[in-house]
Amino acid sequence: MAAAGERAEEPLAELSHYVVARPIYSEAGFQEENERRPPLPPTLRERAQAACRCSRKRAFQITKSFLPILEWLPNYRVKEWLVSDVISGVSTGLVATLQGLAYALLVAVPVGYGLYSAFFPILTYFFLGTSRHISVGPFPVVSLMVGSVVLSMAPDDNFLIDGSNATGTNGTGALIDTESRDAQRVLIASTLTFLVGILQVIFGVLQIGFIVRYLADPLVGGFTTAAAFQVLVSQLKIVLNVSTKNYNGVLSIIYTLIETFEKIGTTNIADLIAGLLTIFVCMVVKEINDRFKHKIPIPIPIEVIVTIVATGISYAADLEKKYNAGIVKSIPRGFLPPEPPDVSLFSQMIAASFSIAIVAYAIAVSVGKVYATKYDYAIDGNQEFIAFGFSNIFSGAFSCFVATTALSRTAVQESTGGKTQVAGIISAGIVLISIVALGKLLEPLQKSVLAAVVIANLKGMFMQVFDVPRLWRQNKVDAMIWVFTCVASIILGLDLGLLAGLLFGLLTVVLRVQFPSWGGFGNIPGTDIYKKVKDYKNVIEPEGVKILKFSSPIFYANIDGLKSSLKSTVGFDAVKVYNKRLKALRKIQKLIKKGKLKATKNGIISEPGINNEAFEPDEEPEDNEDLQVPTKEVEIQVDWNSELPVKVNIPKVPIHSLILDFGAVTFLDLVAVKSIKTDDAHSTQR
Repeated sequence: MAAAGERAEEPLAELSHYVVARPIYSEAGFQEENERRPPLPPTLRERAQAACRCSRKRAFQITKSFLPILEWLPNYRVKEWLVSDVISGVSTGLVATLQGLAYALLVAVPVGYGLYSAFFPILTYFFLGTSRHISVGPFPVVSLMVGSVVLSMAPDDNFLIDGSNATGTNGTGALIDTESRDAQRVLIASTLTFLVGILQVIFGVLQIGFIVRYLADPLVGGFTTAAAFQVLVSQLKIVLNVSTKNYNGVLSIIYTLIETFEKIGTTNIADLIAGLLTIFVCMVVKEINDRFKHKIPIPIPIEVIVTIVATGISYAADLEKKYNAGIVKSIPRGFLPPEPPDVSLFSQMIAASFSIAIVAYAIAVSVGKVYATKYDYAIDGNQEFIAFGFSNIFSGAFSCFVATTALSRTAVQESTGGKTQVAGIISAGIVLISIVALGKLLEPLQKSVLAAVVIANLKGMFMQVFDVPRLWRQNKVDAMIWVFTCVASIILGLDLGLLAGLLFGLLTVVLRVQFPSWGGFGNIPGTDIYKKVKDYKNVIEPEGVKILKFSSPIFYANIDGLKSSLKSTVGFDAVKVYNKRLKALRKIQKLIKKGKLKATKNGIISEPGINNEAFEPDEEPEDNEDLQVPTKEVEIQVDWNSELPVKVNIPKVPIHSLILDFGAVTFLDLVAVKSIKTDDAHSTQR
């Protein structure tokens, strides 16, 4: 048995070693031995012909790329998928109805317009979108960004009137015309949505979907967590039913918190109890859905159940009249006629619309890619830009606010069996029923319940805080990006915070390239493996050899770092040694000409009986400039590590070879090439 075991281990022993043997090439020698394939770039005429050529097949491919529904709808499996899509669509539609009402509070428009925003975007995405699973509609982060623009352009202070025509009050008790204010805010939100759609279509046509790659996962995590905190603060005053000013801009969240707690004594107890109960029940049931999702075929639609119960209690107890509870009051039935955007407002919202367009797209694509990977199909990033662009242009004409996708709503659509966007169009049908027939029934619903539904859906975003310790262990720079973006977005606001986080992320890239990792490498005894000397105790550097690995492109910004790392690795300044040796060679040459020294093939010897006058103190000042000694004068064999016939303080050089590992270097610019050539010339002279 032992012999058999030994024989079994022999193949493994053979596989545990490898030997690589190949000729040593110079660049010129390699090019001489191997013929390079000549590049054949197409001519301008050939490019024009390829671009203008059109056949039936190509025309159909272009049409399918613009209308992805032509790709998946003909292959729709009615018997297998239709029932699942119907169940998913009904479940998602109920959730979308409630979330549409709730997220309208974030935009600072009447809640009825949230229903429009949950309906119209789905109609265009059904034809143009490439994701089969995402549920299109409002999302709290994007809604809050839209709301910040709305509040900055239409604050309550712009609608102060005398008491005879007042329809409401602001946080200071002043009378305001809420009808005019709400109409203006709806116009601003729809105009912003229209402009965001135009920008997204332009981005898609220009094929710049890659722009979302600059929104790294740590940046998005920090940003969405900060946005969740902003949403929580904005909904807190609704749960408490406390009137405050609408702050916007830098430190607005701090001012809102301060004023909210200053007026906490005016809290409406009925609204507070309803809000807290809603948050507790929703979070508990959502946890049950997550824990037992493999046993529960359909997630419990707790938002719908809570809303129905809360509406019934509010209506039966008449909470508005008895306890002065804040209720929805009025939800318009049916649709408003389409209206054109107010183009004169574009200049005031172009900067905000750019950031909203990118964030909305990034959220939708990131969620879509999760399910595309799970179900093995592809998402076209540029087509998604076009799909959401046209969805926002179309819905902007019908008084909607910006659409993207919501994580919780998409999870409902997928977990209830949704296979395609047929589930999405059915969910739009459920929202349509609410708009046409059921809106009146929701008028007694307390706003604090809607705000609580929003807060309960923030749990997933708040849980991202626990990613920070993991990021810190894996990559401290990514953890810093997360924290910086989160703090900046809380303090500066979402738009400026996103910009600050993006700039900070790019700065870390620049710094990592300018100050890259490097290190001296040595050999693990008994192997041909080389590791960093400072990382392992048993690493041995080959005698007389130094190995330096530089892990970055080499260019003008970090060439000094390469020189510094080179000096640290070898232990001396090569340029200083080179200049010292040139100085010694010059003195030796003078002695040779005077006959006091003799140069032989074995080195330099002194004539017997002759006093070496060159052996004198080195009192000349250090000169770091290239001394330019002619080559013929330098061709003298000198053992620089032995005692010299001239007294020049020359540092000892304990190495004879330097190996530069540039395997991780992707490019060198002209400054780097020139510097390396200069250093190579100095090392050759050594």
